[in-house]
Amino acid sequence: MTDPDLDTSVDEQTRAEAAQVAPELTFADFDVHPDIVASLAALGIEHPFPIQAMTLPVALGGHDIIGQAKTGTGKTLGFGIPMLDRVVSPSDEGFADLRHAGKPQALAVAPTRELAVQVAGDLERAGRRRGVRIATIYGGRAFEPQVEQLQRGVEIVVGTPGRLLDLAKQGHLDLSHASIVVLDEADEMLDLGFLPDVERILALTAPSRQMMLFSATMPGAVVALARRYMSQPTHIRAMGDETENKHTVKAIEQFVYRAHALDKVEMLARMMQARDRGLTIIFSRTKRTAAKVADELTDRGFAAGAIHGDLGQGAREQALRAFRNGKIDILVATDVAARGIDVENVTHVVNYQCPEDEKTYVHRIGRTGRAGHTGIAVTFVDWDDAPRWGLINKALDLGIPEAVETYSSSPHLYTDLDIPEGTKGRLPRAARTREGLDAERLEDLGETGQRAGKGRQGGGGGRRARDGGSGGRDGGRGDRDGSHGTTERDRRSPDGGDGGPARPRRNRSRRRTRGGRPIDGQAPTQGGQDS
Repeated sequence: MTDPDLDTSVDEQTRAEAAQVAPELTFADFDVHPDIVASLAALGIEHPFPIQAMTLPVALGGHDIIGQAKTGTGKTLGFGIPMLDRVVSPSDEGFADLRHAGKPQALAVAPTRELAVQVAGDLERAGRRRGVRIATIYGGRAFEPQVEQLQRGVEIVVGTPGRLLDLAKQGHLDLSHASIVVLDEADEMLDLGFLPDVERILALTAPSRQMMLFSATMPGAVVALARRYMSQPTHIRAMGDETENKHTVKAIEQFVYRAHALDKVEMLARMMQARDRGLTIIFSRTKRTAAKVADELTDRGFAAGAIHGDLGQGAREQALRAFRNGKIDILVATDVAARGIDVENVTHVVNYQCPEDEKTYVHRIGRTGRAGHTGIAVTFVDWDDAPRWGLINKALDLGIPEAVETYSSSPHLYTDLDIPEGTKGRLPRAARTREGLDAERLEDLGETGQRAGKGRQGGGGGRRARDGGSGGRDGGRGDRDGSHGTTERDRRSPDGGDGGPARPRRNRSRRRTRGGRPIDGQAPTQGGQDS
């Protein structure tokens, strides 16, 4: 999509040329700071992806950019390298002479905590030799360490809208010198209702800023944002071959099964023993289901963890680290919690519950089949979900109008997914080689509520998540950064939600009455804790 009000576009020929030469180019060919090139080379990253080859010349020249690219195309370095290259670091000459030395010079805004952590991590690795200081600002963690980091001085801030605004309002975050601003996953921020917050953040940045906006789709509200805040942006598009099932990847083999609710976990447990299965992400629509599935798989001997809105940030980051480090190989996630997660070598994706629409379906299965690899996507369709699946199939032209009725004992399940014959729903002890979630350190992030991390190994998030107390869909705005962290009410709760001692309830005297009158000779009773 190219809007007539948006200046120039990188056309088809330019994209084709970039795709051809990108494998031969190195980052040094773009006049990138030598320390950045060295940091990338140390990580084994020498040649840019097509989106990077198209973005770098424009971004390094200080021009505004609208990048239309899906997650997993390498766009983080496409905007991250220019940020790292253009900021003045403490090791640069003239840093001490800056009037705003230590104030953020660049800002990247992400819709979710997990994406913010991922972007900041990529920038830290690429900017390590330059000595660029990067602060990651998001909710679910204590304010104090973030405030202290800002007070020590940073060059780049990566954060989610809610916490960025909170710290700015309190006077801890000064964005008035941020001359480079990146909005990552702008369409996701629209879906989560963050665009008003984003506009308030933009008003806090330098008027002469360079702005880069990246989005997989370009809905009207995102285009309107670009019109208001960008100056003659170049439109760069790197979406891949859109003729392949309308954004779905040809490298992903897709299976759709009509499954019985009582047989799903058994099917899943057998599927997780398929030959050559690597890292696997299982998607659910609700927090309660994510917790339940992770717990069930853990009980059956699998190394599984969960990410959903009822988990505190420490538990969520623990599960992600364990997944990336290979201590667990199964991650069960809700859609909101998994937004922006980019983990390499995911071989299987399972839609435990049918996605709401085709966009969610594409987002989910896009976690596999990346960077030239192949992947497998399996979708369970309940009887009630058959009409929904019909709409998804029609919108994406998948050629799978009906789900195949399937049970855990169905022969075609074994042949489709290459499951060894005789496999049952428990992982044999000899195959339990992963360390498990508990092997990954659970950080104390100073969270203001402890709804999380006290459940079982699967990451069930404690009693509330398992007994249905918070079983709604994980799609609300939560604490304004794309997740359902603790709230002010949690901080004030009398049950010691901040980790401190619970306040004792006062004893109340009760007198038995009959017909509204005290019974003679009856002494008051002490209600105590049960009153």
